[in-house]
Amino acid sequence: MKIRVYYEDTDAGGIVYHTRYINFCERARSEIFFERGMIPSVGEKSGFVVRDIKAAFLATSTLGDLLEVKSRVLTLKRSSMVLLQEIFKEDILIFSMEVVLVYMCEGKPTRIPEHFITLFDTLN
Repeated sequence: MKIRVYYEDTDAGGIVYHTRYINFCERARSEIFFERGMIPSVGEKSGFVVRDIKAAFLATSTLGDLLEVKSRVLTLKRSSMVLLQEIFKEDILIFSMEVVLVYMCEGKPTRIPEHFITLFDTLN
């Protein structure tokens, strides 16, 4: 997914605020579903929640930069998964994040629906 850096993404110095990289990754995760006509849940009380994030801020980006978020599955278990999400500016890796997602239904971890597992298989 490509993302353009806007004023709202930057700090007073014109550099992208560090938390925005996490937002960009969240958008890319959602877009995995939306571009296929899906939503990342089954019903109102289910969906993926973030359990853990390990992030590395490797370089900066600034107003007007065009970034690309790439996502791939590292581990897929019964009710959780680990995604590697990387943000590139041109060919330069500027941000990397491993995120652990747990599928929840009514507040409890539950099996990831089969159609989501099929979708995640296409990310590798």
